[in-house]
Amino acid sequence: MRTVSKTVMTPAPKPLGNVGQGEMNFWVNFIALLPGTILTILIILIAFLRFYDQTDFTLLGYLANPRDWSNRCTVAAIVVAMVGFGIEWNRRNQETDRLVAEEYRRIEEEQRRTEEEQRRAKQEQRRIEEEQRRIKREEQATRRARIEAERDLALLNHLIDPSDRNRAILTQVRDLIQE
Repeated sequence: MRTVSKTVMTPAPKPLGNVGQGEMNFWVNFIALLPGTILTILIILIAFLRFYDQTDFTLLGYLANPRDWSNRCTVAAIVVAMVGFGIEWNRRNQETDRLVAEEYRRIEEEQRRTEEEQRRAKQEQRRIEEEQRRIKREEQATRRARIEAERDLALLNHLIDPSDRNRAILTQVRDLIQE
């Protein structure tokens, strides 16, 4: 809104050539009705000019040659029929284009959804693999700690009591570590 004076408010003018979609559809629909209506009127006029004469309607006396006017109306009716055909052809092409674009958008959306699902599945797979690696590392660390504890215990037992039995246990632990 722009202010004209301090007390009067007027709406801002619409820019020319910027017709809204609703207004455009109204006029397109209105114009689409014209060929059929005009064609009907021309056919009635052709029949009127062909089948009636001045004795039936005195109005026909004002025309110099009703047959020529009938021929002109026939040509005009053919032109209007072609215009109507063109408008219908255009409407159907637009509808087909709209359906194709809608199908294309649907396919793209489906592809995006599929790609997103694949991306999520890959992330989940990576997460699972990382979890498995972590568990494996923990198991290896636990096993290594257990082996080291057995080694330390066997060494202490051998140092305390250097018997053949403790020497055999120490040898088994050493062999286990070398594996």
